Amino acid sequence: MTDEESEADGRLVGSDRVLAVLAELARHPDGIGLEDMARAVASAKPTVHRALASLRRAGFAGQDGYGRYVLGDEFLRLAFAHHEARPDHVRVQPILRALCDRYGETVHYAVLDGRSVVYRSKLDPSVGAVRLTSVIGGRNPAHCTAVGKVLLAASLATEEAVRTWIGDRPLESRTERSVSTAEQLHAALVRVRQQGYAVEDQENEPGVGCLAVPVYLTSPTVPSGAISVSGLVYRTPMEKLVDDLPAIRAIVAGETERP
Repeated sequence: MTDEESEADGRLVGSDRVLAVLAELARHPDGIGLEDMARAVASAKPTVHRALASLRRAGFAGQDGYGRYVLGDEFLRLAFAHHEARPDHVRVQPILRALCDRYGETVHYAVLDGRSVVYRSKLDPSVGAVRLTSVIGGRNPAHCTAVGKVLLAASLATEEAVRTWIGDRPLESRTERSVSTAEQLHAALVRVRQQGYAVEDQENEPGVGCLAVPVYLTSPTVPSGAISVSGLVYRTPMEKLVDDLPAIRAIVAGETERP
C-alpha cells in the first residue's frame, strides 16, 4: 500500500506517524510503554518502534529507568527556548505580574486559534493560588472563556458571521452556564463590543470567574490577544473585577504603550 492510499483510508504514515507518536508522548509525562503507545496511535509495534527510534536520534524522545518512553531533553529545550523568545510572551510579562500582584489571582495572556483560545502566558500568585485547568500552550473553547469572547467580538461582527464560525459543530457546554447557541453567543459578543471587556461567570469551570480585556501589541485596532484575571468567585467576585475595570485597563495600557 502506498502512502497516498494509507492517507486516504485514515491510517498514519511516514512523518504523520512520527508526529502522532511525539504528540502522544507529550500526554504522558510519567512515560509510556511501547505496547501502550502502539495502541494509542493504532499502529504496529515495529512501526512505532521505528518512529520512536527516529525521535530518539533527534533528542526528541528518551527512555526512563523502567524502559518507558518520555519526551527528550532536546525537544523540551527547543520548546521552552521558542516560548521564551516570543515577543508577545516577553512584552506581556510586566502586565501579568502587575495584575497578579494587585489581585492575588491567576492571570493569562491568550490568543485565538480557530474555535479555541491558546494560552501563551500564565502567572500564578506566590501564595494562595488555586490551580486552574489552564496551562501554557493549552486550549479552551473560545465561546465560553472571557479571553475568547473578547477576541471573537473583534472578528464576528454579525449573527451571520457567528453562525458561519460555528458551522455544523455544536458549541461545547462546559457547565450549565456555558453559551450554547448562536443567538446567545452573538448577544454576548455585542455586549463585549459595547463594554470593551468580557466576563466569564463559571462558564468554563464551576466556581471560577474571569474578566478579560483586549491587548494591542501589533496593531492599534486589531487585538493581538487578550489578558484575563481569573479566580474563585467566592474570593474574588465578578462585581469586584468589574468595579475595578479602570485600574485593570490602566495597567494594561500603561505597559503596552511602552516602546
